[in-house]
Amino acid sequence: MRLAPHLHRLGNDIVACYLIDTPEGITLIDAGLPGHWQDLQQELRAIGKTEADIRGLILTHGDSDHIGFAERLRSTHGVPVFVHSGDAVRARTGEKPKVSTPPLRIGPTIQFFAYGLRKNGLRAKYIREVTEINDGDVLDLPGSPKIIGLPGHSPGSVAVHVEIADAVFVGDGLTTRHVLTGRVGPQPAPFTDDPAMALSSLERLAGLKASWVLPGHGAPWQVSPDEVAETIKKAAAAAAR
Repeated sequence: MRLAPHLHRLGNDIVACYLIDTPEGITLIDAGLPGHWQDLQQELRAIGKTEADIRGLILTHGDSDHIGFAERLRSTHGVPVFVHSGDAVRARTGEKPKVSTPPLRIGPTIQFFAYGLRKNGLRAKYIREVTEINDGDVLDLPGSPKIIGLPGHSPGSVAVHVEIADAVFVGDGLTTRHVLTGRVGPQPAPFTDDPAMALSSLERLAGLKASWVLPGHGAPWQVSPDEVAETIKKAAAAAAR
């Protein structure tokens, strides 16, 4: 789905990943679930491109619902996969700490897991080879994506700022649809390793020039990055009452 010039979303409000289309080629942000491969094919056909136009895939972190088709794209088409050094092991092996399950509602939770099944979420293939990146890196990829460390959800969570797309991609640094409760609107993401760190990390988005803040779960959010940290902190405080 085209959101704006150069900017496309694959998937939906349950799980999403993104495509940036430029004259120099395509950069992907996250790879959703394995079944999002078909969504990628459909979007490439719609814009008259192929996998040969994809120059790189950047992961906002290494969780299984973000690495979906990454290994297939890497091994079949030679597309490099970039992940922060703090999440490289997670992306290659799936190793991660156990976190407490937050309160949930049966309907939205079933919907989340049913969607995962439809998109082959139980068949996640971890990535055999990754290119490690770090905070502050500007990658030599279409759109010159800049990496902003956003630790908290995981040690190597990042935001990716792409000026040509007028967007900052935040992965699970926040969500606009809680996958376990169905609650919509900007709020902290569940399954976060260190919730307090995740909240404070959002302050690092201030000063970025973008009209879109794009999470891995939930509707696209049109807001100034300057407003993000305070909005999510208020949502966290309200949920704790």
